Amino acid sequence: MVDGTDLIQVTATIPQVESFGLAPELMKKSSGDVTAPELVFSHWEVLDEDPFWIPTTDEEKEDYGQNLLTGDSSTGLDNNALKYIRMVRSRKGLLVDSSKIVVAAEKQRTLSRKK
Repeated sequence: MVDGTDLIQVTATIPQVESFGLAPELMKKSSGDVTAPELVFSHWEVLDEDPFWIPTTDEEKEDYGQNLLTGDSSTGLDNNALKYIRMVRSRKGLLVDSSKIVVAAEKQRTLSRKK
């Protein structure tokens, strides 16, 4: 609680990539009772994961499983670095591995006729 008010101050550390959309989500979950969050950069650190790691040896394949044959470098593990890369690429409208699959490929028709 902030002294003299009925406000509650929450101090937390979250990854920057997960802070996108935080304000609208807080407003939606609290029915508008929450004020806009004030996000301040604190520090950075290198993730201790390789987003493009693929199991190669027989022992790694036994422990972590085979690669999924979907065109991406996913190993089925909970890889935060790869998850963050995919979140940023999808937010920017870039191709995210094999997520864009053509379901019904038809030739686009032009409605206007050129004379």
